[in-house]
Amino acid sequence: MESEQILHHRHQLNTELERRGLKGEICLYGGAVMCLVYNARPSTKDIDAVFAPAQEMRDAIVRVAEENSLDADWINDAVKGYVIKHEQRVLLNLSNLQVYVPEPDYLLAMKALAARVDASDRQDVQVLIRALKITQADEVFRILRSYYPRHEIKPATQYFIEELFQQ
Repeated sequence: MESEQILHHRHQLNTELERRGLKGEICLYGGAVMCLVYNARPSTKDIDAVFAPAQEMRDAIVRVAEENSLDADWINDAVKGYVIKHEQRVLLNLSNLQVYVPEPDYLLAMKALAARVDASDRQDVQVLIRALKITQADEVFRILRSYYPRHEIKPATQYFIEELFQQ
């Protein structure tokens, strides 16, 4: 899904919530944020998010999916098991839908902790490092430790980050 499609479907979701007389909130993570906020990539396969009110939002998301021949989980909340308390900012403020994104340091911590070395994750981490004007691996580790206990930071994460700064 490309940035324009994501935005278009967000407006449709807002319209569906309005039709139902509901107000909803959604915080985006992962590829959708990298597309919409950082222009780091042209598209994402799905949208990772946390939303409320959960069941009402799920129903509205499915309705938008049906109207647009999208997978029912085009927005999914599988990421909620990995989300911890963090600051966020408003990306879109629509009549019935508030769309938030995490601050870049938190997104960097999430992406680095996952330590997947596929091309898009590597590129995403590099984009966030540049956005935060980070020049040393220790700065990334300081951010990681501000969100996650040291024992949750795997050796693979350490090697991944160190390798990025050796290039």
